[in-house]
Amino acid sequence: MEYQEKEILGDALATQKNATNLFNTCSNECVHEELRSTMLDILADEHSMQQDVFCSMHEKGYYPTPDAAQNKIDEAKQRFSCSFKTV
Repeated sequence: MEYQEKEILGDALATQKNATNLFNTCSNECVHEELRSTMLDILADEHSMQQDVFCSMHEKGYYPTPDAAQNKIDEAKQRFSCSFKTV
């Protein structure tokens, strides 16, 4: 079976999502600050790679992101407005 570009990019995106989850967990559980700093640097790199893959998929139409309806945006704002307090 030959993989198509869409499947390859989908696998790459799934891999990057898993990598960011793992590095995030690791950085949260580091006792030593130098190691934590290194994990956070790697995490930032992983997020950047994830964004690159996502943007590539989106541009090629493999990962469509339709605009949200205004009423859905308003509902989300209302639901989460109590979660954030302005300073």
